Amino acid sequence: MFSACHAALTGTLGQQFALSKSRLLTLAVLIMGVAQARTVNLTHLASHVPGNATHASAYRRLQRFFQFVRLDTDRMAQLVVHMLNLERKKCLALDRTNWKIGATDVNILMLAIVTRRFRVPLMWSLLPHQGNSDTDQRIALMRRYLALFPAASIELLLADREFIGTRWMNFLQQHQIPFAIRVKDDMTLTLADGQTWSLATLLRRKRARRVAALLQGRLNGTAGATKEPLQLAAKRLADGQWLIVATNRHDARQALNDYRRRWGIECLFGDAKTRGLNLEDTRLRAAEKLDCLLVVVTLAITWAYRCATRTMVMKAIARKTHGRRQKSWFRVGLDALRRWIINDPHRASHAWLEKAPRRPLSFP
Repeated sequence: MFSACHAALTGTLGQQFALSKSRLLTLAVLIMGVAQARTVNLTHLASHVPGNATHASAYRRLQRFFQFVRLDTDRMAQLVVHMLNLERKKCLALDRTNWKIGATDVNILMLAIVTRRFRVPLMWSLLPHQGNSDTDQRIALMRRYLALFPAASIELLLADREFIGTRWMNFLQQHQIPFAIRVKDDMTLTLADGQTWSLATLLRRKRARRVAALLQGRLNGTAGATKEPLQLAAKRLADGQWLIVATNRHDARQALNDYRRRWGIECLFGDAKTRGLNLEDTRLRAAEKLDCLLVVVTLAITWAYRCATRTMVMKAIARKTHGRRQKSWFRVGLDALRRWIINDPHRASHAWLEKAPRRPLSFP
């Protein structure tokens, strides 16, 4: 039985992705199934394929989808930004998530949007190796973003200590991308007087304890120094470690405060994995198939946020006695979406259609 949700998804996604009618329906089934079953395992999702076909036939249909279909991730990024009304300046976070499927490493370099309410994947690269990304891979991912959206659309780019490197920071400065990146205390800084000090030594000289220490100079790495001086702000954490943030913005202290928003991408990984859609349940290993699966998961997350917006409107989620929210914005939307697909499909379809584009989105 084809519901109003199937019609809503196929009608709008058909404008964005060049797929046949049958493939569009399969895409809609996958998005709905991932939300309902809270898993990406195709054996479970086969139960959500409409019709009288056997379970084995439905399972094979899903397998063929990932075998032959390649979804345009750039068009998906534009669709996400449009549906969540994020054309304004936004905070981006760069991080990496990885797990193993047998002996195969799945290693994803992710660029995500993190706002007060939303944390949603935007672009990613599937790394062909385990471990950290290199500078060229990060730059390639940012170039993909800049090909679709202007640098002025970035309020701040946040990244952890894994994403340091002077050539990487020079690229961000060259393209006028504001950033706040955590750096290690064993890096060195060349001050205005030409003297070079390790950050650990400078922080000892400042005799800073739990208050912020402000530094300025050219940060040094294996590829040389940054072309332009950077602002650095540091504070000692409760465990005794230093949190040091390098930024190309004038207000380093504010960048240190803004860095806390980077945790949003860690929450996103939780939403996509064990606390939400259980992405690690997949048995897909090929990069092209995983790329297609990530598009499905991102569209399901976007739909959940559309449902959260309709559920909460301008209300805030209540806090518990310890001060934290009862639920995340994502979980509110996912619970509503799962309930509506079963009991009120017209409400679920309206949440999707409310901001869905009626015509193909144009590329710059």
